[in-house]
Amino acid sequence: MQKTDVVVIGAGAAGLFCAAEAARRGRKVVVMDHAKRIGGKILMSGGGRCNFTNMYASHENYLSANPHYCKSALSRYTQWDFISLVAANGIAYHEKTLGQLFCDDSAKQIVDLLLDECKRAGAQIIARCEIQQVEKDTSGFRLETSQGSWQCESLVVATGGLSMPKLGASPFGYKLAEQFGLSVLPTRAGLVPFTLHEEDKQVLAELSGIAVDCTASNDEASFKEALLFTHRGLSGPAVLQISSYWQPGQAVHFDLSPNLSLHDFLQQAQQAQPDAQLSTILSQHYPKRLIQIALPYFGLTNKPMKQYQGKQLQQVAEAFNDWAVKPNGTEGYRTAEVTLGGVNTDHLSSKTMMSKDVEGLFFIGEVVDVTGWLGGYNFQWAWSSGWVAGQNC
Repeated sequence: MQKTDVVVIGAGAAGLFCAAEAARRGRKVVVMDHAKRIGGKILMSGGGRCNFTNMYASHENYLSANPHYCKSALSRYTQWDFISLVAANGIAYHEKTLGQLFCDDSAKQIVDLLLDECKRAGAQIIARCEIQQVEKDTSGFRLETSQGSWQCESLVVATGGLSMPKLGASPFGYKLAEQFGLSVLPTRAGLVPFTLHEEDKQVLAELSGIAVDCTASNDEASFKEALLFTHRGLSGPAVLQISSYWQPGQAVHFDLSPNLSLHDFLQQAQQAQPDAQLSTILSQHYPKRLIQIALPYFGLTNKPMKQYQGKQLQQVAEAFNDWAVKPNGTEGYRTAEVTLGGVNTDHLSSKTMMSKDVEGLFFIGEVVDVTGWLGGYNFQWAWSSGWVAGQNC
């Protein structure tokens, strides 16, 4: 039986950061992960450059059954704290858009930073370690693993969600929570592309690869970002964002002219180019292929601008300004960036991340029912929740 003060299950962003913080306090820490490659999800994030935080991160950028839960952690370890750490490690970075910060070079720099922090603090990392059994006893927790038996005072669960199963995602953390009496809120894929019903898919698949600016909205949220047509459906930042607020059967509304009054544009064009076809005018603002497909799809007639009377131009504008789509579903956990739902925060202390009922048991990161927007917010939750648990485990 090997003994340590803290076992962290999961060597992702939250787990590694927590381990480094706890070890820095003088705690003897062991991180266990079933993967052979540490930090796989970090390495592929942000197109390989890791969108490691967002300059505008606040509690308003997170979904949770208890929207107040994340406030404490986010205020105690902020995006500026992590940015300072990145800078102190000599990692060059840039803002891409909307406060999203990326490494100039590679996501491997963030993994190396975390591993270096663990090494400097003295935290041990064990890869290819399957957790077979966890039990609570009078002195803490007993773990049976593929690499022997372990005893620890504090157990930190940082196992992530169900997204990207190819990288080893599993429901292990949820099952462990339920084993110790914590409830788990229903999970579903978040930040995920939409699939379309067959009649829409057949038409719109021809637009695969085309991206346009839009505002995607429903009754709960609105996001002004890019929309990308794919051979399966709809993707791009706007779609990924609104997907976290979407439920099956609901419509999503897309304004395909978020930066321009399309009606005014068409009226001016009618005066200036009365003999030009509607498709020609619209192609000044949209990709030609989009117009070729969109006009018949929206049930609009292509004719010279001078032939549009009364409210007909308004109807054209409205078709593009309020395109209502009922997705068939999403691409699911296979391509989802995050998992919505998870360990119920009602069971956890927002000040420590520890279970209110099980002394020494902590849950951090994506396994918890806190999910951020696209754009570095989920990494910031990993840093903030990991830091808080690291001060208390």
